[in-house]
Amino acid sequence: MKYIQSVQNPQVKQWKKLLTKKERDRSGTFLVEGFHLVEEVLKQSEQVVEIIVSEKTGLPPRLDAGSTPVIMVTEEISNSLSDTEAPQGIYAVCRKAAAETVLQEAKTYLFIDAVQDPGNLGTMIRTADAAGMDAVIVGRGSVDIYNSKVLRSAQGSHFHLPIVNGDLSEWTAKLAEKNIPVYGTALEGASVYTEILSEDSFALIVGNEGNGVSNELLRKTTANLYIPIFGKSESLNVAVATGILLYYLKK
Repeated sequence: MKYIQSVQNPQVKQWKKLLTKKERDRSGTFLVEGFHLVEEVLKQSEQVVEIIVSEKTGLPPRLDAGSTPVIMVTEEISNSLSDTEAPQGIYAVCRKAAAETVLQEAKTYLFIDAVQDPGNLGTMIRTADAAGMDAVIVGRGSVDIYNSKVLRSAQGSHFHLPIVNGDLSEWTAKLAEKNIPVYGTALEGASVYTEILSEDSFALIVGNEGNGVSNELLRKTTANLYIPIFGKSESLNVAVATGILLYYLKK
């Protein structure tokens, strides 16, 4: 097992760069932290580049790294890679998944339009996974899908289904050519979601926390839906609304 002690080591500097979107995009890799996420990515071993463990943590016996390189580092280096208050001392450098083939076979989609809160985006990805959706397409203006807070909120769902950035207008047009309905979410000019029948194939568009789905996209949908509010709250959190709609629409 390789052991690195210096924070000036080039490999350590590269890991730290993965905390930025610019380097994640450039390298096609990202960093996950914590026992659960490392365990999940090891189930998709082709995505794992290397495992990093602090000298105080070590690699637990239950985590089978197989042929994946495991690198031990000092506690100082380990802590420098974390943006949590209580680092667990274990990380994995992962390759971004190539999802094109899977996307061609997908029947159910969640489209996310300009959602900026990492916790919301991660929760929506996790919910789409739990609801059995085939793919998540994240549009312009959204937080990076490999942001560390998004990864933690999604709890490993990044390794269970395709999640890609894409132009939602193009995707909406592409599905229309295949006669796949695309449902937007809106407060005006929309139908109560229970008026729509669940289908084998569909896409749901959910939008920005403050402004909702863009008008440009809403004009291109098959229908736009809303969830009635029976209490005094003005609105639902976008991640909660996504869960309600996905579980209703999914057969």
